[in-house]
Amino acid sequence: MSAGDPLLYPHQPKRNARQPPVLSLGVVVGLVLVAAGLVWHLWPWRGSGIDEAAEPRAVTARGDLAEDEKANITIFRQASPSVVNITTLAVRQNAFNFDVMRIPKGTGSGIVWDEKGHILTNFHVIQGADEARVTMADGSTWKARLVGAFPDKDMAVLVVDAPKGRLTPIPIGTSGDLQVGQKVFAIGNPFGLDHTFSTGVISALGREIQSVTQRPIKDVIQTDAAINPGNSGGPLLDSAGRMIGMNTAIVSPSGASVGIGFAIPVDEINSAVPQLIRGGKVVRPGLGVQIATDSQVRGLGIKGVLILDVVPDGPAHKAGLRPTRHDANRLILGDIITAIEGQRIENSKDLFAALAKHKVGDTIGVTVRRGDEEIEVDVTLESIQ
Repeated sequence: MSAGDPLLYPHQPKRNARQPPVLSLGVVVGLVLVAAGLVWHLWPWRGSGIDEAAEPRAVTARGDLAEDEKANITIFRQASPSVVNITTLAVRQNAFNFDVMRIPKGTGSGIVWDEKGHILTNFHVIQGADEARVTMADGSTWKARLVGAFPDKDMAVLVVDAPKGRLTPIPIGTSGDLQVGQKVFAIGNPFGLDHTFSTGVISALGREIQSVTQRPIKDVIQTDAAINPGNSGGPLLDSAGRMIGMNTAIVSPSGASVGIGFAIPVDEINSAVPQLIRGGKVVRPGLGVQIATDSQVRGLGIKGVLILDVVPDGPAHKAGLRPTRHDANRLILGDIITAIEGQRIENSKDLFAALAKHKVGDTIGVTVRRGDEEIEVDVTLESIQ
């Protein structure tokens, strides 16, 4: 190879000395742009239709709003000051300089319950948070303290030290006389920027969903009013603007509303919230037993609720109910609850539903299977946390 020959790289053919030089990419692009400019300036339709006197179109008068639109606007204006945004924070310590960091954890909605600063929301909105802040409808933000929680019904109450003038309690209705097809409205304040408002109807009553503790929440309201993420903890209103439920969950494979939302009925809320404010917890009647999971019971091939343990000096212990125990290398099953006051009990859901019909201090008949026999004992219910 002589000193004047060009270097050859793999897959690159040797150029014939007599071939004209190949244009570079930059030159080609420049020629294309010049050609496009000429076409734009010389094309015959350019400039046709220009009217230098053009003005905006005249606005067509719409007339008065429809009556249902006016009603919707009124409900929103009256209720939205009672709906707040809740932002939760997780407190973490920096591993390098040991500074305390506050990391945003989540966001949801809440409801102004009274003029003392109590804020109602879903338990899952504040679950696992170290701090919470409440942003009012006027944009002011307040640090919140947890007063009490009722995870079994997905309820929690916070309190803020906001002055009375910034607090607009939500009007309370009743859920005992609701009807399928009744018009409802859902309001949320998911990001603290502004409120959301959606309309719909009650599409079903008496639904049942599971709480974060896996206990059933019964008699839940189902609605097709859109309830999107961040709207949990906001109110569901009737056409009079009264709160009839608290939005709590949706059915959605994608995480967005598809027209199946659920709200905890206000009658249950109105019973639980005063207890949370007074003592931080809801007093519920209980047997004082630890029970096996439904899957464990199914694995044993039995129906009913198996008692694993009894609380010392608790109701079940006083009534003589027996726990599961080990004897040498043998597992001896405890009593299996099969009925409460004659109502058949096949799983834990049945047991919780039966107990919910009673109150602390009630004496109820509990039927259990013990070995090969079935017996009934009287148990006086006591409060459990």
